[in-house]
Amino acid sequence: MRAQPNVDNAPAGRGRVRLAPPEWLVSGLRPQSTPIVWPAVARAGIGLAAPLAVGFATDQPTYGALVSMGALSGVIGDTADAYRMRVFNIAVPQLFGAIGVTLGTLVYGEGWLAVAALTLVALVSGMISSIGAVASVSGLLLLLNAVVGAGLPMPSPWWKAPLLLTLGGLFVLLLTLLGWPLRNRVPERAAVAATYRAVADLLEAAGTPAYDARRQTVTQSLNTAYDLVLARRTRDHGRRSPLVRLLAQLNVVIPLVEAAPAAHLRGRPLPPEIPSAVRELATAVEQARTGPVPDLALPEPAKPSERAVDAALRHAAVVVHKPDPDPYNVDDRLGRPAALRIRLRRGTRNVLFSQASWRYGLRLALCIGLAQALVSLVAVPRSYWVALTVTFVLKPDFGSVFSRAVLRALGTAVGLVTAAAVLAEVPRGWWDVPVMVVLAALIPAFSAKGYAFQTAAITPVILLLSDVLNHQGFGLVLPRLWDSLIGCGIALVAGYLLWPESWHTRIGDRLADAVEEAAAYVECAFASDGEDQGERVRRRRRIYRDLSVVRSEFQRALTEPPPTGARAAAWWPLVVAVERIVDATTAGRVRVNHGAPPPPASEVAEAARELRALAAGLRASATLVEVRASLTGPEEGVLGPLRQEVRAARAIASPST
Repeated sequence: MRAQPNVDNAPAGRGRVRLAPPEWLVSGLRPQSTPIVWPAVARAGIGLAAPLAVGFATDQPTYGALVSMGALSGVIGDTADAYRMRVFNIAVPQLFGAIGVTLGTLVYGEGWLAVAALTLVALVSGMISSIGAVASVSGLLLLLNAVVGAGLPMPSPWWKAPLLLTLGGLFVLLLTLLGWPLRNRVPERAAVAATYRAVADLLEAAGTPAYDARRQTVTQSLNTAYDLVLARRTRDHGRRSPLVRLLAQLNVVIPLVEAAPAAHLRGRPLPPEIPSAVRELATAVEQARTGPVPDLALPEPAKPSERAVDAALRHAAVVVHKPDPDPYNVDDRLGRPAALRIRLRRGTRNVLFSQASWRYGLRLALCIGLAQALVSLVAVPRSYWVALTVTFVLKPDFGSVFSRAVLRALGTAVGLVTAAAVLAEVPRGWWDVPVMVVLAALIPAFSAKGYAFQTAAITPVILLLSDVLNHQGFGLVLPRLWDSLIGCGIALVAGYLLWPESWHTRIGDRLADAVEEAAAYVECAFASDGEDQGERVRRRRRIYRDLSVVRSEFQRALTEPPPTGARAAAWWPLVVAVERIVDATTAGRVRVNHGAPPPPASEVAEAARELRALAAGLRASATLVEVRASLTGPEEGVLGPLRQEVRAARAIASPST
């Protein structure tokens, strides 16, 4: 993205030009406001330093360093909240990491055989990464450990290295699970309470410009809460368990979320007693409080939107304080997750027959093959760092390849400065243990701030462990910088520029899918009264979840250099417009449920037809679309706000109309 010159306070007759860095770089270097998880900081410091201390105590520092490397993988994968999910997020990737280091060890020093083996491992790693979050981390560790095994001499026999690395990951898992007996169900309950507080903030912002941002927070909070509760629900079949109560409390907040758009369209804020009452419910959920329903001192509702909020809030208060909700009246609004064997079958089918899976696998395999071929032809000491850099840069679910390559280079440079100071001033031996406590603790703290910060934190840790393994000391620093720059260059050329989809992203297709889903939701929302209410709720939740994914993809595209970033910025208002269309549809349905006359079927069909025409135009054009149909009907009717939002979306997509 070309920087725009700024001229300020220039002398008369002369211009002073100040160049600003591109936005994609500024956004990557700007620390995120995510709070630091202090227990994770403590686990990282103990998890990486303790094995190193045991290694020095037993006069086996190499073994201790390998266990610490496995612990580093566990620290990177420890991103879940619920304890059951942590078992999967840490233990399953460790199995793939053990397979990877075994394969790498078997081809260590084998030249072109190592190139072929790592290229094949990269293909498999890239393909399985498309299945989901756990598979993505598993594919990452499969390739990373294979690269390390092929680039560093490992202790013999062949099974020692995978065993030691796995022990490190399991040690971090053990540290993570120590709080399970004391904090059982705490993450799920905290997520449900956080959803109530997000809804309170949303209702407080109704009728104000802050509403759209608060709606995004509610969507993310609902996604997190349902993911945690439903994942636990797959193994909890009891009808009287505390999880049933949590699920009932989460389900009952949905009518409040649905009533919020109707309240927002009133154009003025709600009485402060309403968000205050929702926050009281959040506290009751968090404390697992039961007992008589408190008296809600709420103002008397007059309009349908006000009656919707009042009814939803009073019903939520009853369910939240009920000690034992009806277990047969608790449904899983998003549908309970499929059985593990079904998900495995679906994942295997997606890996084998998905074009996206093959494209990413081939891209990663090409880059790893080039990196390994280069270091086989050119004498590069400790050459594994080149392929490691390629792997981290091409990780698919972390953001733009282009910006990641630049941020990786910057983060590595900062990390190398820290590593240089440590390797130059800290004597090898027991002093490495307290240094590792500090450096390892920085990994989760900095990872929450952004990719460049994470790279700067991980780099000195890897170099310190590498020094324990090969005793190169300060001589590791400059070669690692050159290796990182070579790896970034390979990723940019072979993993970005040679693939047109990188700089001709198909964000328009994803947006068109969202518009088509909005059309189907309009038809479902205003179908006959015999339509399943649960199906309406599930459709609304699915489309909000899908829109959240679309928003994330657009935000990722915004970090790309031109033309992708510029095109995403031009279409960004249309993403917001589609979200408002869904809000207007939900608000219309709520008004009908609370006394407003339902719209004629012809108006519903016309609105859905207009949205499908907009979706078809988005698919057919890379820039602008031409959708000129007119929407008719009374503006004061239920569909009036929906028609206004559809017209706004059409105006954004077709500026010439």
